[in-house]
Amino acid sequence: MSDFTDEHRAMLDFESTWWSYPGSKAAGIRDRFSMSSTKYHLELNAVIEMPEALDHAPMVVKRLHRQRTLRRHERRSSRIG
Repeated sequence: MSDFTDEHRAMLDFESTWWSYPGSKAAGIRDRFSMSSTKYHLELNAVIEMPEALDHAPMVVKRLHRQRTLRRHERRSSRIG
């Protein structure tokens, strides 16, 4: 049985459309998922590692992977110098 849930699908769908809604992304996360932005992003990072996520929303998952990799690279570069 899969751990990929309807809420995980909704998170990926939200990531592809959040900018079309009024208000901030954090407000949308609170309203739609009843969790803090921090908790949402921690869960989203786990979701994008699930094979089912790639099946559900391949473009979103690939974009999120690229963004995460870029942020990690930037953090490492800033520590070095």
